[in-house]
Amino acid sequence: MKAINPWINFNGNAQEAFNFYKSVFGGEFKKVIRFSDLASDEFPVAAHEADKI
Repeated sequence: MKAINPWINFNGNAQEAFNFYKSVFGGEFKKVIRFSDLASDEFPVAAHEADKI
């Protein structure tokens, strides 16, 4: 079976949007990656953006 892996962008309110979609459609998030999870010395993330999805 093939899987769908959507890639969508929000303007700083992804957490609220994800929770809304979850309340409407149900289900669970298999993985949520925040900006801070991707940060490295080569690609630093500003503190005010670290919690963004």
